[in-house]
Amino acid sequence: MMSIKEHPPQSEESQTGEPMHVPVLLEITLSKLQPVEGESYLDLTAGYGGHARAFLNRTDNYLDSVLVDRDENAIKTLGDLAEKGVTLIHKDFVSAAQDLVKQGRKFDVILADLGVSSPQLDRAERGFSFRFDGPLDMRMDNRTEITAADIVNSYSVDDLTQLIIRYGEENPGRARRIAQAIVKARPIQGTTELADLIKQTVGRGSMKHHPATRTFQALRIEVNRELKLIEELLPLLPRLLNKGGRVGIISFHSLEDRLIKRYFSEQATAGYEAELIVPEKKPVSGTEDVHNPRSRSAKFRYAVKK
Repeated sequence: MMSIKEHPPQSEESQTGEPMHVPVLLEITLSKLQPVEGESYLDLTAGYGGHARAFLNRTDNYLDSVLVDRDENAIKTLGDLAEKGVTLIHKDFVSAAQDLVKQGRKFDVILADLGVSSPQLDRAERGFSFRFDGPLDMRMDNRTEITAADIVNSYSVDDLTQLIIRYGEENPGRARRIAQAIVKARPIQGTTELADLIKQTVGRGSMKHHPATRTFQALRIEVNRELKLIEELLPLLPRLLNKGGRVGIISFHSLEDRLIKRYFSEQATAGYEAELIVPEKKPVSGTEDVHNPRSRSAKFRYAVKK
């Protein structure tokens, strides 16, 4: 089932004026990962600190904890935690994890929430959403060289088609029609311009979501190398955990969850060679988050270091 991968907005603002978002599956992640006083915490996608503050409130161990995010705007909102001793790392989670492994760092609790935060989506200039007219950017880290506009205006029809099928999970026929329309309409610079073009090309039909949703997802994944980074991260996780340490991952669409499920399944069936124990085969669904109706598409999986 297709769903928009995002966190719901919240009316409050952070200390820097950035809009906050409601942490997805917060109570469930706390319940399953069971942080206790004195434990070290690694948040690989800290965002605006929704999960991190709740976990750190339980552990009260700021000096041994690390928060990672590749979004400079998110890092800026975590200054109060840095003042308490938390280490902030402004990198993608794979680069950060590789650095921490080299340093020999290990943690008792690790969390990775793979959703795009509402503060990212709700800023038109970030170009993530067609709900706001802005440039086709979509970079989670503004140091990344390639933007969505670069892809839209340079990829061939075949490459765009395959991208929209693979990362957008779009119907092949619709994907090719969209790709052909994009190439014909170049140059395309704005989010609304692209969304309107896609709607005019394939129509809405009986779809519940906007017909551009899948294409925007595909572009965002390509710009930020999202699935490739997840694949690179997973085998690093056991090396970052203390014995008995817990790691949890929140995913928002089937492409992500498939990678996580496969890795956890390999661990569960590896016998003596396994590094992780997987307590629950099935993920916890976001439909169990009664406080957050827009987290329905979320899935949470977790494992424990042997």
